[in-house]
Amino acid sequence: MTEKRLYLRHADVLATVDPQGREIADGALLTDGPRILKIGTTAELDAWIAADPTRAPTRTIDLRGCVVTPGLVNCHHHMYQSLTRAIGTGRGLKLFDWLKMLYRVWAGLTPDGVRVSTRTALAELLLSGATTVADHLYLFPNGCRLDDEIDAAIGMGVRFHPTRGSMSVGESAGGLPPDTLVEREDFILADSQRLIERWHDPEPLSMLRMGLAPCSPFSVSTDLMRQSAVLARSYRRVGLHTHLAETLDEDRYCRELFGMGPLAYAESVGWLGPDVWFAHMVHPGADGIAKMAHTCSGVCHCPSSNMILASGIAPVREMIDAGVRVGLGVDGSASNDGNHMLGEVRQAMLLQRVGWPGFESDASRFSAREALKLATLGGARTLGRADDIGSLEEGKAADIVAFRVDGLAHAGGQGDALAALLTCAPAGAWLSVINGRVVVEDAQLVGVDLPALVHEHNAVSRQLLVKAGLA
Repeated sequence: MTEKRLYLRHADVLATVDPQGREIADGALLTDGPRILKIGTTAELDAWIAADPTRAPTRTIDLRGCVVTPGLVNCHHHMYQSLTRAIGTGRGLKLFDWLKMLYRVWAGLTPDGVRVSTRTALAELLLSGATTVADHLYLFPNGCRLDDEIDAAIGMGVRFHPTRGSMSVGESAGGLPPDTLVEREDFILADSQRLIERWHDPEPLSMLRMGLAPCSPFSVSTDLMRQSAVLARSYRRVGLHTHLAETLDEDRYCRELFGMGPLAYAESVGWLGPDVWFAHMVHPGADGIAKMAHTCSGVCHCPSSNMILASGIAPVREMIDAGVRVGLGVDGSASNDGNHMLGEVRQAMLLQRVGWPGFESDASRFSAREALKLATLGGARTLGRADDIGSLEEGKAADIVAFRVDGLAHAGGQGDALAALLTCAPAGAWLSVINGRVVVEDAQLVGVDLPALVHEHNAVSRQLLVKAGLA
């Protein structure tokens, strides 16, 4: 239930990530339903509330020992992959080989599998600070529908950006996925339209916005890319999302098949603009960075996935400096094996400091505060939502996370508690508020029997692996 007026007070540090970058010691925040009503020091808000009885909070929570941030924004995920963690990644497979191995496992996915994996992935994300999640579900065997994921996500209370993924070019036509996992393009477009009209909410503070997401240049046709863009743009605030420039193998594939690199191909099918965000973008090239900045196209950086699959290091520093909209994502749970959003913030910070060809290692290349901004306001901009989420400002959505920094992992970090949150071992959310509703309290998910969920998830996972001959 959304609190009428929730008063959060005595935070050690309240990091607003607003245009002034305010960090308020002994910070406080009062909500009014789904929006933030007032921000300041605890003394300021105590006096402001006392001056008018109608401002009295309906609930007050003491945040001594906590750092408060905007809710973290996860811009790219494949939540169904929670069912198949550590398969292939432990062996050191690269992307194409990893996909080919796992497609035969994912062919056994069921609607129950979609629902339980969605709840499991979201539980982990919520407990690690995420409040807004974009997911990319692109295969639909055995009667699976995107509606199965959406229903499960609504029940978890997350601000959700589901994208209707698709694969239409199978192995027999030169694509990567097996023919059994591709769909007819007329059905893909019809179902995409159905989902937009059933679920999409373009209004401010929306809890669910749709996107269309052909999986990648090596799994859909040029025609489907073009028609998906036309369909999305016939509605208001429907996003466009796909994987792009993730590996050098993809670059070679695009040049051999289309006679151009991945980003040039995207431009040729109308896939650049403020409604587009690409997952990964590890190999954009200098011209590609300039093109994305000029067209206001977005990028979701997935550092752990890019490392575990040896895809490379995305030039996030260069993209941000050029003016590209860049956010952060954990990517699929089988190409990261974790859903820890705050942990991903730390990985992004560390990875940008490491050298790569043409760039020497530089510890000053990416600060802790820049990493936090990447995961909050950066993610909001990437999803086209900087107007209502991504920072703690009066009038914006009451999406707020508090992390405890008074325990063992942060002992000795009191000189800069905000930096300690991001440089020390990743913490879990102690409190999470989404749209004015408390969804995590005292580090526990509200209304979720977590042991029962894990037990159900593992049972479905084992069934999937047994069916594929892997267990």
